[in-house]
Amino acid sequence: MCLQQQIQRRKHKSSQVQAQATEAMAEPAYTIPEFRQRAAEETEEYQRVSTNVGKGLAVIQEELSRMRITTKARVDSLNIQREVRDMMAKRPEYLDDIPKMPDFLVALRPHTVWEKTPVKLFCTVQGNPRPIVKWYKGGAPVDPLSAPGKYKIENKYGVHSLIISRCAVSDTAEYSAVATNQHGTATSKATVTVKRASGAGESCHLGLVPHLTEIHPSKLEVTLLDRFKVSFGVEGGSISLVCSMVVIPDLPNVPPIAQWYRDDKLLKAGKLAEMSVGGGAARLTLPHLAKDDEGLYTLRIFTKDGTAEHSAYLFVSDAAPSAAGAPGAPMSVKAYDINSDYVLVAWKPPNTVNEAAISGYFVDRSAGSDTWVQCNDAPVKVCKYPVHGLKVGRSYHFRVRAVNSAGISRPSRKSDKVTALDDAEMIKIEGRYDIVIKDDDLEGYVTIPGEPTDVHASEVFKSYVVLSWSPPSPRGRAPLWYVIEKVSWQRINTAVKLHSPRYPVFDLQDGQKYQFRVYSVNLYGSSEASAPSEPVEKVDEDGKGPGVPSAPGQVIATRNTKSSVFVQWDAPKSPKNLMGYYIDGRVVGAKEWFPCNHKPFKHTRFVVHGLIPGETYAFRVQAVNVFGLSEESQESSPIAVEPALATPSAPFGITMLSCDGASITLAWKSPKHCGGSKVNAYYVDKRNADSLVWKEVNQSAITERTCTVENLTEGTFYEFKVQAGNMAGVGVPSAPSAPMKCEAWTMDEPGPAYDLSFSEVRGHSLVVLWKAPVYTGASAVTGYFVEMAKKGSSEFVTLNEEAVSHRYLQATGLEEGATYVFKVRAVNASGVGKASQLSEPVCAKALPGTKEILASVDEETGDIFLSLEACEICETSKFVWSKNYKPIGDCPRVSVSTKGRTSRLTFTSPDKDDLGRYSVVVTDTDGVSGSHTLTEDALNTMLELSYAIRHPVVPLKHGLNYEILEKGHVRFWLQAVKLSPSVSYRFIVNDKEVTSGEGHKISHDVATGVIQMTVDHFTRANEGTYTVQIHDGKAKTQSSLVLVGDVFKAALKEAEFQRKEHIRKQGPHFSEYLYFTVTEDCTVMLACKVANVKKETTFHWYKEDDEIVPETPPNVMSGACALPIPLFSRKDHGVYKAVLGDDRGKDTSVFDISGQVFDDIINAIAHIAGASASDLVLQCTPEGIRLQCYMSYYTEEMKTVWKHKESKIASSEKMRIGGTAEMAWMQICDPSDKEKGHYSIEISDGVKTHTRTFDLSGQDRGRVVGGLPDVVTIMEQKSLSLTCTVWGEPTPEVTWFKNEQEVASTEHTKVTFDGGKFASLVINQVTPDDSGKYSINVRNKYGGEFVEITVSVYRHGEKIPEPKLGQPKTPAATPTPTPTPSKSHTPAPSVKSPVPKSPTPTPKSPTPTPSRGVKSPTPPRFMKSPTPPRK
Repeated sequence: MCLQQQIQRRKHKSSQVQAQATEAMAEPAYTIPEFRQRAAEETEEYQRVSTNVGKGLAVIQEELSRMRITTKARVDSLNIQREVRDMMAKRPEYLDDIPKMPDFLVALRPHTVWEKTPVKLFCTVQGNPRPIVKWYKGGAPVDPLSAPGKYKIENKYGVHSLIISRCAVSDTAEYSAVATNQHGTATSKATVTVKRASGAGESCHLGLVPHLTEIHPSKLEVTLLDRFKVSFGVEGGSISLVCSMVVIPDLPNVPPIAQWYRDDKLLKAGKLAEMSVGGGAARLTLPHLAKDDEGLYTLRIFTKDGTAEHSAYLFVSDAAPSAAGAPGAPMSVKAYDINSDYVLVAWKPPNTVNEAAISGYFVDRSAGSDTWVQCNDAPVKVCKYPVHGLKVGRSYHFRVRAVNSAGISRPSRKSDKVTALDDAEMIKIEGRYDIVIKDDDLEGYVTIPGEPTDVHASEVFKSYVVLSWSPPSPRGRAPLWYVIEKVSWQRINTAVKLHSPRYPVFDLQDGQKYQFRVYSVNLYGSSEASAPSEPVEKVDEDGKGPGVPSAPGQVIATRNTKSSVFVQWDAPKSPKNLMGYYIDGRVVGAKEWFPCNHKPFKHTRFVVHGLIPGETYAFRVQAVNVFGLSEESQESSPIAVEPALATPSAPFGITMLSCDGASITLAWKSPKHCGGSKVNAYYVDKRNADSLVWKEVNQSAITERTCTVENLTEGTFYEFKVQAGNMAGVGVPSAPSAPMKCEAWTMDEPGPAYDLSFSEVRGHSLVVLWKAPVYTGASAVTGYFVEMAKKGSSEFVTLNEEAVSHRYLQATGLEEGATYVFKVRAVNASGVGKASQLSEPVCAKALPGTKEILASVDEETGDIFLSLEACEICETSKFVWSKNYKPIGDCPRVSVSTKGRTSRLTFTSPDKDDLGRYSVVVTDTDGVSGSHTLTEDALNTMLELSYAIRHPVVPLKHGLNYEILEKGHVRFWLQAVKLSPSVSYRFIVNDKEVTSGEGHKISHDVATGVIQMTVDHFTRANEGTYTVQIHDGKAKTQSSLVLVGDVFKAALKEAEFQRKEHIRKQGPHFSEYLYFTVTEDCTVMLACKVANVKKETTFHWYKEDDEIVPETPPNVMSGACALPIPLFSRKDHGVYKAVLGDDRGKDTSVFDISGQVFDDIINAIAHIAGASASDLVLQCTPEGIRLQCYMSYYTEEMKTVWKHKESKIASSEKMRIGGTAEMAWMQICDPSDKEKGHYSIEISDGVKTHTRTFDLSGQDRGRVVGGLPDVVTIMEQKSLSLTCTVWGEPTPEVTWFKNEQEVASTEHTKVTFDGGKFASLVINQVTPDDSGKYSINVRNKYGGEFVEITVSVYRHGEKIPEPKLGQPKTPAATPTPTPTPSKSHTPAPSVKSPVPKSPTPTPKSPTPTPSRGVKSPTPPRFMKSPTPPRK
């Protein structure tokens, strides 16, 4: 209270003092009252008040003095400013009258800079008239266009500057600024030295790297150059948005700060968005495109002047569907309401334009791996789904797939990682550590938890309901879970231990209301039940629930650019939590709609890009929310894709065409952009080069791009500027021209050509056009030279060696994608004149979708025409046709018509006068043009076609013909190339028209062009001439068929046969008559196929009317029957017959095996047998040698030929030819040297010849050359030595036999073979058991010999036995038995008998056995005698 009283007292005193001061200031004077006696307290108070009043008066007096001084200063300043303005207004008048040559007030100064840093040269110059400043480097003019971004020339407030943005060592030079006016020239020079740091490739003068002051990126000067445009991508692909820029200074270690935004949201660098800045460009790469990436992208660069920005839209379309008609993938998948075992997943639906409606969605989850688990068994119909049953602390990703009647979509992009945790409080300590405090840690020591509160339904849909509640308080530190009950308080989460205060409930009944309550449970027990929730009922999206939004309102489309349209619409009346809109478009006249955007757009206006210029479109809009897509809005009015109307851009390229000392003729180039309507006016302004005031040249509009400016002063420099006008108004003026001196031209050569333009620009050629010079010189212009150079190059090449008289030239051999510039020089009798102004750079590349001029003939009228379909067009575009590049205009020989994007030039009466080069240019486009040279040959061809169209005939693929049908009907038909539905025709037979009726059926098919007449009963009365007459529109034709004589008889015979065949097939019959086949074992099969049979149908075989009963009865129900003929030979000649019959009739098939049929069967057998034939093998027989060929079957009727040394062998006593069923053989009797050589057998099957060979060229076979007797007689207990000399190359093998059993070497019987020559068999102390027939087998790979010896052992005292008769006199050659052919060619096992059994009987020799002393002769050496193989 004391403090408040003191404050109030002070305030009261202060107010008193202020009041007193105010009164004192109001008095004109202040009189000090007479002093009177005051008490001590009053005196003190009085002194204090007087002091304060005095101070207040002093302050007031000072303020009044300051105000007087300030007011006087302001008045003086205003007077001075008024005088300055007056003087400045009069200054131009004074200065205009005082001529002054250029003078540098501030001269250039030298600079030494480091490489890759900028430098700025500047100077200040004065003069009257105002000087023109040009910059030079080493005496050469500095051209900023030669190196874009390198040089920058400025002129601000009289300060001229040259900026070199990024210095290189090559920029070291002397730079000069030259100022010029009509009174003189002044020059300022300075040297720029660019140094490189040590170790950077060149020596450094200072040897030190300069210390760069730290520069913040925001202090850089950044200018954006090439900017990324509207882009289009596809899901799964990649795309880069790049924006090039010029940075001053450009420091590698200090790049600009660049930020990328999508739909005004800042993007962060990561796997889905890669960002880089440097190298003069800012780049954003999206390596894994999804529809989530669609949107408006903005690049924001921080500069010293603020920010530089650029924006463009990126469209991302659906990838190819997994199944035809399947929907696109959902997008923008996110997780909300995250708990320890529950999250709510939401997404945006895809656009469905031509696909079936979406019936639902599947939600998948992945716990940090590539394995995805489907969360819902049935598709959910809304774009939300509660996922429960998650594991606490585990991280998850989610994705969604859409479903419709055609299939399942591709999966969406996966969501960001989500960790299943309850809400927790997180405290950061110095940004280094995270401390997580759970709710349980903040609870007190409570055992039984409290009951949950606020039980309600947070999400209500037809598919499910999400229950939510507030956790109990207090809850206790023990782990907590919840139990939920519904309606009659039945527990619904019996299988789930629920930890989160969220739970989705499925399978609720439609139309029924439910109440829920929740218990809290921990290890100590359960809480009381919560208060019941409000009644909850499932929502029907189609009925009483919120559902999809209503359709958007009116859709309005307006022009924007040549490839885009601006679409806006009214929001739906019932938005219902809109996500955005989908815009669809279609070409007017087409049925199919296409999506304009693939991600819901939030605003009610949208620019649709990527449209075809000149095409007409309509648009519609759908609203999107969590329930799906609304109904489509009404279509917009059709709109053509054209640029919006605007004023034209500035003309450019002002050049002087002529000057006579009092006037200057100018020309300029059209604006690059017409503004959407035709440029119909130009306005020219002029000024003296030393003046700032522009004066109008023309009050009325100029329609041409040339103008003669008169009333000029000779010797004066003038500048000009031009403005263009159209329906929208007058555009911006051009840049001032270079100063032009009004000085009369007197040269004899012509002036410059002008208005260079281009037509028919393609990848490797273009046409240059120009206008004739205004100033012709001393004589008329006779021709022109055209020069060309690549952009940035000063090396021009003259394209034509001789001057061309016309004003166009086609440049060929260009490099596709390269940019060129051109100039033209006119020629007269005095020489070559001045070059024209350089053309605009032109890129040798055709416009996308460029089409050439088509020369053709109208199919309806027969008119010959040339037409061009433009790849782009606008409302103001016109097709300008020229002949030899001279506009045709109104010409009676041709007529021009235009429809949409196609223009047609039609010839009225084409002849040779119309030959030439025709061209067409589409105005107000980016150079759409084309040309075509009409030659005489092409014209003649089109004239012939034109005549055919104007005098048409119906072209026929096939003339009138006939064919015999089943039942013996005859069909007469012809086929036209094309028939219209209105075709008419008639059939005439023997000059009488035939109509469709009884016995005749006449019809036609427009699709195939067939006209036909079918005659049911073809008889002799139908012989005659048949004709068809056709009328189809203006065209007509006829075709005839003469059916008389032998031709008619053949047709009649065939018709009768087909009629009988039809009757035959009514009962059992042969669907295929008898034919033969040959099996792999060469068995001939007579086969047939039967039809229309039954179990009672019988089948019999006959040969020469004798029935054949096969082992296997024929089974007619199988549909096929066959008769095997094994070992076919000439004995099987004859007529075979098969008879099929039952109660419905009988059918017979006859097959005559004779003549050619027999030969065909033999050839078929030979084909199989020849393929199976083995190699020729040798068999020695008593008569000589036999060559044998084994095969699957052999008969003498087969065409087999034996040859010796390519000479055919005839069967004779010397060489006998024969065979068995298994082989063919040839016997050489008593062979001699003449029979040496190459032998072969040829088996021919009529198509192919199978050959097998054997060489009897006399190789050195194994043989016995002497030493063995035929008979040996020896006494018991003696030793017997059988020794002989053998020969052969290679060394033969020797085997001894006794009684056809091989002799093994033992102590009793010793077998030796020494030196490969001497073979011996020694029997020690012979016994009678050693008697028998001994033999020796000598063989090598070329053959061998078999020699037999008879040994007789007698006892002591017995009579020596006589040789027995029947012993062979000569040793027999021992050939190896020839194995029968088999699949394996391994040697056959040996046989016991040393004498092989011949396939043919060997006759016994009638001669007696020779005596013991007779030497056994050896067979001739050339004989191959293979030894029998051993066992």
